[in-house]
Amino acid sequence: MNTAVVILNWNGRRMLERFMPSVVQNTEADVIVADNGSTDNSVAFLQERYPQVRLVLLDRNYGFADGYNRAIAQLQEYDYYVLLNSDVECTPHWVEPVIELMENQPKVAVVQPKLLMYDRKDTFEYAGGAGGFIDSYGYPFCRGRLFSTLEKDHGQYDDTRDVFWATGAAMFVRASVWCKMGGLDGDFFAHMEEIDFCWRVKNAGYRVMYCPQSVLYHVGGGTLPKSNPFKTQLNFRNNLSMLYKNLPDDRLQRVLRMRMLLDRVAAVKFLIEGHVGEYRAVRQAHREYREWLPQLEAKRAAIHPKEVSGVYCNPLLLEYYFLGRRRFSQLHGRYSRARS
Repeated sequence: MNTAVVILNWNGRRMLERFMPSVVQNTEADVIVADNGSTDNSVAFLQERYPQVRLVLLDRNYGFADGYNRAIAQLQEYDYYVLLNSDVECTPHWVEPVIELMENQPKVAVVQPKLLMYDRKDTFEYAGGAGGFIDSYGYPFCRGRLFSTLEKDHGQYDDTRDVFWATGAAMFVRASVWCKMGGLDGDFFAHMEEIDFCWRVKNAGYRVMYCPQSVLYHVGGGTLPKSNPFKTQLNFRNNLSMLYKNLPDDRLQRVLRMRMLLDRVAAVKFLIEGHVGEYRAVRQAHREYREWLPQLEAKRAAIHPKEVSGVYCNPLLLEYYFLGRRRFSQLHGRYSRARS
């Protein structure tokens, strides 16, 4: 089957120099770099050093979400797309087991590999670990990572299984489903867009899975560091937007009221700790979310949200901060089941 590994680049020549060798050497698929209007000579570097890599040139920085949408719109000849960050080290035969899984199970629309840290290869990486979930209030977490706590990889998550979301750092997507879903939500710009996409995929009746036979090593934080106020703004705004779009009717208002309250608590905590930029970012996120409500309502109507499988029904904040449960294996609450 035709597979396109698509790397979105924006002023990432340093990462391309570092990681493109492992991508080219270990990838049995077409490698494509979509450039988001870089100004750092990335394109010239690729043209000189990797003429076999196909380039898709965008006229400006459209962000992660719409950048991928615009690039993949030019790649209609493929059966599968792989969204791969530029700061990922690939291992031999990382593509084949995932494509085999998807070929054998037509209802599987999205799959992620095992994602480990580049500089601590025995430890799960923050962005995806061994597959993602969310709790009852929309807080994302992974097998191998709860909030900022990372686990070492001892083979404890080497089972192929359904998850709630797959990391955008290395996400395999069935092309037909990508087109049916309309790709990522371009309004998100960056952050939470892959979780929103996977939730919409599940609302449409497809499955999201994790494949441990495929292993990648990820640097992470290459574009925006964790403490960046703009990243905070995107995460808070997009999380609320994702919840509004995808929550079933009977949970929507209750969850959103509680989540808005928890966000305000987080903003006050930022202020007390002296992180004024982060405090302002949360307030700006809430303003933008309220401004978006009319268009979010239209998106919600098109999705027809229902109860889907894989939402952790307990409040993760309580279990993590007050009960001291810092590993995925310590979570013993119930997960939601799809409503027929």
